[in-house]
Amino acid sequence: MSKPFDMELFLAAVLTGSYATRQRHIRQAKIIQAEIAERWQQQTPWAWQKKHLAWFLEHRLNQRSGSTRYYYLLTVRLIARRLLKTWRFYE
Repeated sequence: MSKPFDMELFLAAVLTGSYATRQRHIRQAKIIQAEIAERWQQQTPWAWQKKHLAWFLEHRLNQRSGSTRYYYLLTVRLIARRLLKTWRFYE
């Protein structure tokens, strides 16, 4: 049996800011991971493509407020930075 992917450890290298901000990014990244895993069966960020994150931002957050979408966008940018990708996401 394999261990579940540790999103906190994955993001540790790029997380900065206050404790509350880091916890928010971790919580949101876990939500993103669960949604992508359910839709595409891609369990870890290493298997993700830009389309997976773009889908999440466009389709899973379309009924959310602008500020919520913005905070998720910041988390997605952190994930892309950790993956060493130059993907650009816009609000």
